[in-house]
Amino acid sequence: MERRSTMVRDMTEGPVVPLLLRFAFPLFVSNALQAVYNLVDMVVVGNYIGKAGMSAVSIGGDLLHLITFVAMGFCSAGQVIIARAVGEKRPEDIQKTIGTMFSFLLSVSAMIALVCFLLRDSLLTWLNTPAAARAYAMDYLVTCVCGLVFIYGYNIVSAILRGMGDSKRPFLFIAIAAILNMVLDVLFVKYLHMEVFGAALATVIGQGVSFLASLVYLYRRRISFGFDFKPASFRVDGPTFRRLLALGIPMAIQAAAINLSKILLMSWINRFDVTYSALAGIFNKLNTMCGVISQSFTTAGSTMVGQNLGARKYRRVNVILLVILLIGLGFALLFTAGMLLWPDGVYGMFTPDVDVLSVASVLTLPIILNFFGAATRSVAFSLINGSGRAKLNLAVAIIDGMISRVGLAALFGFALGWDCFGFWMGDALAGFMPLLIGSAFYLSGRWRIRES
Repeated sequence: MERRSTMVRDMTEGPVVPLLLRFAFPLFVSNALQAVYNLVDMVVVGNYIGKAGMSAVSIGGDLLHLITFVAMGFCSAGQVIIARAVGEKRPEDIQKTIGTMFSFLLSVSAMIALVCFLLRDSLLTWLNTPAAARAYAMDYLVTCVCGLVFIYGYNIVSAILRGMGDSKRPFLFIAIAAILNMVLDVLFVKYLHMEVFGAALATVIGQGVSFLASLVYLYRRRISFGFDFKPASFRVDGPTFRRLLALGIPMAIQAAAINLSKILLMSWINRFDVTYSALAGIFNKLNTMCGVISQSFTTAGSTMVGQNLGARKYRRVNVILLVILLIGLGFALLFTAGMLLWPDGVYGMFTPDVDVLSVASVLTLPIILNFFGAATRSVAFSLINGSGRAKLNLAVAIIDGMISRVGLAALFGFALGWDCFGFWMGDALAGFMPLLIGSAFYLSGRWRIRES
């Protein structure tokens, strides 16, 4: 462990609040930058192309989120495995996990990209893509699919570093991507008139440079954490791979289920017209922004919970969860005040289109509910992910991702006749399901028991 002392942060000692904030703050800034550069696509396209371009970015962005479900699930699993190995002082498990993650996930990204390219026409048809936005959506989808390996690669490196307790470097790498994307977005769309293709190309270039920079960083410090980057080191280790699958498959299903449900809701919304399709893009981007705090503290909390469970410091886990809940609720109240006091400014930053702005108020209540859902989800997932509970993650995936989200949206939208407002309300209320499941898990006390 001495060789890796510069790379690994021990989170089983010292005051919880300062340690959590020091780890979570770079994650928050990193996630905020990532959310902002995703937001920039929508803002630039909305202001210089119009609602058809906004619809295309919304549809293409949802599809891109869907096909990254493997990266999200297995990188989260790898981070938990690495964090647990750090707490249990097992450096050989860290090395095997790194090599297995790289080989498996980069191969998967290439296969998914190929399948999506071959099915590109069918995907847009299944989503009821408005005719006015179809050509733009095709440009966005194909361009982003070609850069999928960069998205997967960046998430692998970030999971490795965060599992070891380093959240600063992932922040620096995403900052590179965010700055590049924002500059290139304006250059390509406003000045070079490359339309939606330019926005997508800016995203891919930003992700590519970020991944390459993070990979160079790991390679230059390979001695400090015991991974030499030789071809033999990328061999998929059988036991490690099985453990990664056991934890990663439920996490990937969870990510896929939630994104599939959002894709289904998008297809229902697209049945109306391009105005509501553009409005769905605003809803999704605002949800992404409100999820920044939740994602940051979920990532930080999962690592801290994982290390402290490995060290059998259960009281410390209680303190971590309480602090995460209080911080999340505080931010939810702050965001709610901003949404109620300045709604025109929030919606107006996306587009000057009168048709879109005239119906934007329908989003306000679902968005506020999402603020509080995000705050409570971070507590539940910190405990569930940090304890490595594969079966419970699968239950959350099914209940939150499909049964609750799709069921409530269909009930409110179709059965009660609330149309798009009902779809968005169903999405918002389903976000509280992880809290119910996580609370039951906590009260059972089973999180103290290690699952192999």
